[in-house]
Amino acid sequence: MLRYTLRQLEYFVTTAECGSIAKAAARLNVSQPSVSVAVSKLEQQFGLELFVRHHAQGVSLTRPGHRLVAEVRDMLRHARQIQQNAEASGSVVGGEIELACFSTFAPLFVPELVARFRERYPAVRFNLQEGLQDTLVAGLLSGRFELALLYDRELPEEIVVERLASFQPYALLPERHPLAAKKSVSLASLKDEPYILLDIPPSRGFFLEIFRRSGIEPKIVFSSPSIEMVRGLVGQGQGFSLLVTHPHFDRTYDGKVIATRPLVQQTIAGDICLARLRQARPTRLMQLFRDFCKDWFARYTD
Repeated sequence: MLRYTLRQLEYFVTTAECGSIAKAAARLNVSQPSVSVAVSKLEQQFGLELFVRHHAQGVSLTRPGHRLVAEVRDMLRHARQIQQNAEASGSVVGGEIELACFSTFAPLFVPELVARFRERYPAVRFNLQEGLQDTLVAGLLSGRFELALLYDRELPEEIVVERLASFQPYALLPERHPLAAKKSVSLASLKDEPYILLDIPPSRGFFLEIFRRSGIEPKIVFSSPSIEMVRGLVGQGQGFSLLVTHPHFDRTYDGKVIATRPLVQQTIAGDICLARLRQARPTRLMQLFRDFCKDWFARYTD
C-alpha cells in the first residue's frame, strides 16, 4: 500500500525547485510547516534523506534526492494527464499547462496567446515561467516545464520543436539618425556605426553571425541582456542595434522615439517554436494548445 500522497510529492518537487521551504510554501500558498512536515514524511517513508538543511540558507538536494526528483516529476505529470483525460472526456476541457517562455518576446506574445486560448477553454489554468534559453531547456530536460516557447537555436536533440513563426531581424536607430530617413538599410551602411548588442544566449551568437555572414566586424560599444536597455541606449543616440522582437511602439521607457528599419538583404531569421521533451508523451491538452499556437501565430507567417 502506498504511504505517501501526490500532495507530498508536489511539495517535495516544489521545494527542490525553490531551494527553500519558505519559498516553496509561498509558491504553493500553504504554510511552511505543511511543506516541512510533508517532506519529512516522505523521507521517513523512503528511508532517505532528500535534502541537506542549511541553517538560514535554504535546502539543497542530496544525491538520492537528485535521483528521485526526476522520477517524481514524471509521476506528477502522469497524474495530471490522468486528470486532464478524465476532464476531457466530459464536455469541458480543463487542466493545467506548465508553459515557459523566452524572456525577450514573452511579454509581446504570451499574454494575448493565453487570453485567447482561455476564451476558448476557460477551465484551463496556466503556470507561466519566463527565462533565458538555457533555463528553459534545463526545465524541459528535467521535466519542470511541459512546453516552452523559445527560439529554435542551440537546442539539444532531446528537445523536439514545432516552428510557429519566423521573423527577420531589423535595424534599430535613433530617431534623428541620417539612415532613419531611408525605408530600409544595409549592414554595409552600418559597419562603421557604434553597435549595441543584445547580449543573451542565443541572441548574442545569432546577431554576431549575421555580421560574420556579411564580412563585417561590428563596433560594439555597449552590450546588455535587457532588450529595453538596448532600446533605451539607442534612443539616447549611443548607437544602433539589431533586434528580432518588435514591440508595438517605437518609444523607449524614458520617452525617446526610435526608428525601426528592415534590412535590405535577407539574412537568417529568428524562428519561434513550441518545444517539448522528446520522450514526454503529449497530453490532449498539450496537443490542443499546440494546434492553437499554430493557428494564432499564422498571422505572422508569410
